[in-house]
Amino acid sequence: MSTVKDLLTGKGSSVSTVSPQANVYEALAIMAEKNIGALVVVSEEKVVGLVSERDYARKVVLKGRSSKEIAVKDIMSSAVVSVTPSKTVEECMAIMTEKRYRHLPVLDNGKLVGIISIGDLVKSIISEQKFMIENLKNYISGAP
Repeated sequence: MSTVKDLLTGKGSSVSTVSPQANVYEALAIMAEKNIGALVVVSEEKVVGLVSERDYARKVVLKGRSSKEIAVKDIMSSAVVSVTPSKTVEECMAIMTEKRYRHLPVLDNGKLVGIISIGDLVKSIISEQKFMIENLKNYISGAP
C-alpha cells in the first residue's frame, strides 16, 4: 500500500506557494507558469489556505470582479485539510472523495513538505493495479 511519502518520492516535493496578500492575478500567473491548478497560501511559514482555479472561477469570474484588485486571502479556501507523509493513498482518496477536494497539502511536523492532487492518487492506484494484474497473470501462467 503506497503512502504519501512514496508519492512525493516519485513526483518530487516542490510546492508552489503564494502570499495571502498577493493579488489573484499574480496567483493565476504562477499557476499558468507552473501548469498547476492550485497554490498553497503561506504566511510566516504557516499554511493558511489553498487557492485554486476553481476559487478563481467561482469567486472572481462569475461575480464580475477583477483579479488584479482582489487579494488571494479574499477568495482562498481557509479550512485546509492536510495530510502527513505516512497517510496511505487510499486514506487520501477517501478524504478527497468525501470532502470533494482536489488537492491536499502535505505537512510533516507542521512543516509544508509537498502537495498531492487527485491526479497523483489516481495515477498511483492505476500503477499499483497494473502491477498486481501483471503478477496475477504470471502466477496463473506459471511464469517465473
